[in-house]
Amino acid sequence: MSLLQCSYLKKTHHLSFTSLISQRDAFTLDVMEVPQGSGSGFVWDTDGHIVTNYHVIRGASDLRVTLGDQSVYDADVVGYDEDKDVAVLRINAPKQLLRPLQIGSSGDLLVGQKVYAIGNPFGLDHTLTTGVISGLRREISSAATGRPIQDVIQTDAAINPGNSGGPLLDSSGSLIGINTAIYSPSGASSGVGFSIPVDTVNGIVEQIIKYGKVTRPVLGISFAPEQSVEQLGVSGVLVLDAPPGGPAGKAGLKPTTRDSYGRLVLGDIITSVNGQKVTNGSDLYKILDRYKVGDTITVEVLRGEQKVNVPVTLESRD
Repeated sequence: MSLLQCSYLKKTHHLSFTSLISQRDAFTLDVMEVPQGSGSGFVWDTDGHIVTNYHVIRGASDLRVTLGDQSVYDADVVGYDEDKDVAVLRINAPKQLLRPLQIGSSGDLLVGQKVYAIGNPFGLDHTLTTGVISGLRREISSAATGRPIQDVIQTDAAINPGNSGGPLLDSSGSLIGINTAIYSPSGASSGVGFSIPVDTVNGIVEQIIKYGKVTRPVLGISFAPEQSVEQLGVSGVLVLDAPPGGPAGKAGLKPTTRDSYGRLVLGDIITSVNGQKVTNGSDLYKILDRYKVGDTITVEVLRGEQKVNVPVTLESRD
């Protein structure tokens, strides 16, 4: 390992996480903290904010962060974004121990560019692997909600269980992504790993630190699986439910129901939003990600045999 790579490990102050769940002993009825899993993360600022993947901390009753000097701190959850699989924690550690990463940019990355992944694969803390960017603008699904995450970085740097939430760095040591997933039937690295780009992460973390949550617009519907719509011979998103209190319900989008004889009455089928074609749920999510809460969009739906344009004002998720 070169001196330059060694300095990355020292300066980034990479972290490891232990998530705990509370369980009650069946015989003594005592409550015990049982380790649920481990993951990686990194220091965001000197105020003690720590960034990792949401799926690393999901379901944990307690979280502990181990810094590079092996000091351990209890962590509180500041907020998270399930859709993009990002979480922000906070620890009460001395500022001199907190060395934030330099934030880079993911907008000008190139295939073939050298990258470094730091994490705790299989519990082996402070492990650095190298590789190149092997693909750009990939799409993966959030481990928590299944909502698509766009513009993901694909790398051949070895990413294994325990790497989740760790940083992906460029050759200058700047953060360009969060290691979040591997593509492997066995769960071990097979040369294809994915990182959420820092340009996506940056805005999410800023919102969470400022407001404690991410405000993302929603249409307020549940929709049918893509295969179900294909069987109908149409292209679009079939509205299964549109609660009356949600934006789609207020605008008058029709949900799928049953008549008095129990026969299925199909709801509206969304075919485009503001003139942009919608063929499946992924298309719909991508389009909604371009708008903000309070925007009014025009949703074109197939209602029976007619095409109807419905204006819908987007709202935030409760």
